[in-house]
Amino acid sequence: MSARIVVHPPTPAGCRWVTDGAVTLGRAYGIVDVIEFLRRAGVDTENLRLDDPHVIEWLGGGPGVWS
Repeated sequence: MSARIVVHPPTPAGCRWVTDGAVTLGRAYGIVDVIEFLRRAGVDTENLRLDDPHVIEWLGGGPGVWS
């Protein structure tokens, strides 16, 4: 099973696109943005583990990579 939320590789501008399936949630410039997008998408962020591959897939580096 793959995660429905995908954080794409960093762009030259220092952001990462975040998608929910075919829907673009926005450009994240840090973890706070990712968490807000997840919250808006209906994910329970209270007990969220950003490294849980069932919830979120990180392409081009994990939560610490923004450039």
